[in-house]
Amino acid sequence: MGWVLLLAGAAVLAGRLLPTLLEFYTIQRVVDRIAQDNPATQSEVRAAFDQARQVEYSVRSISGQDLLIARDNDKLQIGFAYDKQIEIAGPVSLLIKYQGHSH
Repeated sequence: MGWVLLLAGAAVLAGRLLPTLLEFYTIQRVVDRIAQDNPATQSEVRAAFDQARQVEYSVRSISGQDLLIARDNDKLQIGFAYDKQIEIAGPVSLLIKYQGHSH
């Protein structure tokens, strides 16, 4: 009986974590695609990200204004970081700090 409860709890936790992981990987994919296109200005990067948000319905945690944009020897570097709080049960929640950058 203990194993059943443990597995059920792990399944519930995994079910709540999966959407946040999918969102992170979607953001990473969008950022990589924008960096590869190499827009000329920061405003073009932010606009491209916000346009991608309209298509990628799972991206809700950040917007183009939250991106960290820099140039390194004419190579565009785009970074992002955000926190995601997941309610577990009652007053218990899990805080995940996601961060990434273009490759």
